Amino acid sequence: MLTGKLVRLRAIEPSDAESIYRWIHDPAVGQYMTGDYPRSLAQLRKRGEDRPVNTYENVVLGIESIEAGKLIGVVDLRDARPEIGRAELDIYIGETDHWDGGYGTEALKLMCRYGFNVMRLHLIALWVVAENERARHVYRKVGFVEDGRHRECHRGPDGQYHDMYLMSLLEPELND
Repeated sequence: MLTGKLVRLRAIEPSDAESIYRWIHDPAVGQYMTGDYPRSLAQLRKRGEDRPVNTYENVVLGIESIEAGKLIGVVDLRDARPEIGRAELDIYIGETDHWDGGYGTEALKLMCRYGFNVMRLHLIALWVVAENERARHVYRKVGFVEDGRHRECHRGPDGQYHDMYLMSLLEPELND
């Protein structure tokens, strides 16, 4: 486990399916996420039971509030390529009562530090919807820089297309 002052990053358990199901059906949480086909709670439970073990190429961890002792979000490093030392990161805080409390910032720092130290990555990249100013603020605070803009590549739940920014972080740029 990776532990900070506010959060602990831990493996996803099958019992986490109920929380994840609730989050993916919450419009406030999912407004900037890439759409997916509707999934039932039973499908999410099955997916949790069949989840492959974390590997160098794909590490998925739950974000647990230390104070509350419950899962509040998910973070992953995926598509890691050892030959070039690069991976993409996804993160979300599903429990809206934990927004704006520093939980996402700390989880992001912990996961990036893990990527650089343990996975020996050189660069961590992510995509963020241009209008998601809350996330962009956190990413910049941690040290990510905007590399480019992909026009109208994200179709939101409102049916409208939105631009996305590609952001990246090199190890010396991590503000922890």
